[in-house]
Amino acid sequence: MRLEYGFGSGIQSVDVADEHIISQLLPLSVRAPESEPGEVERALDEPVAAGRIEDIFKPGEKVAIVTSDVTRPMPTYKVIVPLLNRLNKAGIPDKDITVVSALGSHRRQTEEEHIRLVGQECYGRVKVVDSDPDDCVHYGTTVRGTPVDITRTVAESDRIICLGNVEFHYFAGFSGGVKAIMPGCSTPSAIQCNHRLMTDERSCAGNIDTNPLRDDIEEAGRMVGVDYILNVVLDEHKKIVKAYAGDPVKAHREACEFLRNMFGIRIPQRADIVICSQGGKPKDLNLYQTQKALDNAKHAVKKGGVIILVGACSEGLGGSVFEQWMTEAKTPQELIDRLNHKFVLGGHKAAAIAMVLKNADIYMVSEMDPDLVKNIFMKPFRTVSGAYRAAQAKFGGKGTVISMPFGGSTLPLP
Repeated sequence: MRLEYGFGSGIQSVDVADEHIISQLLPLSVRAPESEPGEVERALDEPVAAGRIEDIFKPGEKVAIVTSDVTRPMPTYKVIVPLLNRLNKAGIPDKDITVVSALGSHRRQTEEEHIRLVGQECYGRVKVVDSDPDDCVHYGTTVRGTPVDITRTVAESDRIICLGNVEFHYFAGFSGGVKAIMPGCSTPSAIQCNHRLMTDERSCAGNIDTNPLRDDIEEAGRMVGVDYILNVVLDEHKKIVKAYAGDPVKAHREACEFLRNMFGIRIPQRADIVICSQGGKPKDLNLYQTQKALDNAKHAVKKGGVIILVGACSEGLGGSVFEQWMTEAKTPQELIDRLNHKFVLGGHKAAAIAMVLKNADIYMVSEMDPDLVKNIFMKPFRTVSGAYRAAQAKFGGKGTVISMPFGGSTLPLP
């Protein structure tokens, strides 16, 4: 069987004997809506536990629409125009609306990236800015000790709408909801306080009801006063298959349940070899983002097995702190010990990779320099087929295989 994996803007493939394959983790086939804009309109017509925007927003209100930056697959350009039209119906003109790209800990974006994010039509209609961690308003502190510092453009708005796509998140349970606010529009110190909760075993992919990190995020959202969300679930081709609007928590929960049924996949057993990919660009721009597929793959590999991680990583490791931690460590355990001593944003990703390395080898198929890959405790390869041959050699040609071509989205369940 030929297996294919997104790799940057292209595809990598490998032939695997049928008898070696335990499972291919593919999302549940869901009937796509007749049109993506139509599905967005339906969600806005049928909000969850809330009124329609045109009925509850008022003229004179300043509105901040908070959305993801270009490193995320959220198709803001597909949902923004219907949303702007609803706000206009409520009597809110374009001049009173600002789209804020939530950077979190990511770099600032170029004008070209802003245009790509929201689309040319929207870019010409409303103001589009990045969140600014150096200009924030302090709301207080959550019960878990996280300072709620939110970029001023959002904080000084009368209304806040959060956009996002919902997928499994390796410590927040799921993406989406008010995660656009915390960590999206916050400061590095606040993000560090929130993310330190990832060391709690309940802070894991697929868990939302008892997840302390998600609870912290949503407490911050309540303190800020998020009014509304518009979230979408994407299929493996990044097409909108379902949209949810309305209450920031209740609408998000419905989206999470839909996603769990679509992308949570039970496996009969773990495999010797797991081949996983983020699905290509933009999710595999760097290792910092590609790590999300790795963290899901750890639930499918046997102890002592091999994870073949497929990601172009054309921008390298991604994140100066993450790069520093990965390249300075002498052993994987050193990364875990360092995080336990002091939580540092960026270092947490390095420690997460180290935790995978305790139980499995990682064969990295990327465009990164081979010496760099070796230096961060992985084996470098240029092709999936080359990595697979090496992995099978370790198991005498009899290694069992689980394939995860959309590893950042699909979660193996026992």
